[in-house]
Amino acid sequence: MTATSSAPLVTPQDIYDALMAVRRGHPVEETLARILSSWSLGYGAMPIWLGLGEERFCGMLATHFPGLDPDWLPGFGLAVDPRRGEEMDDLHRLLMANRTRGSEIEALMADIVVAGCLGSDHLWQDLGLWRRADLSRLMQDNFATLAARNDRDMKWKKFLYKQLCETEGIYTCRAPSCEVCTDYGNCFGPEE
Repeated sequence: MTATSSAPLVTPQDIYDALMAVRRGHPVEETLARILSSWSLGYGAMPIWLGLGEERFCGMLATHFPGLDPDWLPGFGLAVDPRRGEEMDDLHRLLMANRTRGSEIEALMADIVVAGCLGSDHLWQDLGLWRRADLSRLMQDNFATLAARNDRDMKWKKFLYKQLCETEGIYTCRAPSCEVCTDYGNCFGPEE
């Protein structure tokens, strides 16, 4: 598939429609098409290659949107900040431990969600999804046990980081923002 249509694809909906026209048929492709359509126009906060690396990104496109030329989706984004590697590893372990079926697509979605967590807005917005319900469905489909624990409908990024805090035994963080939490030093302070 190439971008040779008579009218340029200028909205996320245009790109989404074009992606859905070449999809293979896996349920996750609707979510991926939304993420890709936003990312390709510079919306959201996803890094280059959605944080997957070029080879894995191209493999994902070939698997889920066969025949699509990867160059057709220009994509935006910066490299992932290497100083956040430990944080990314912790988030990745949390998601991988809670995969619904243990599938490869769930591992791919874990990496995409981790990359989205590095943004500074709501996770659904950083991922380039169109509404929060898209993210809730992504979490329920791919990380069901984790999604079930979010029984109070906490914002997803805050929920994920709260899960990390609880894993570390920090239960007193009640503030909606880490910067005002009384345990900020336990999560972000220097190691002694």
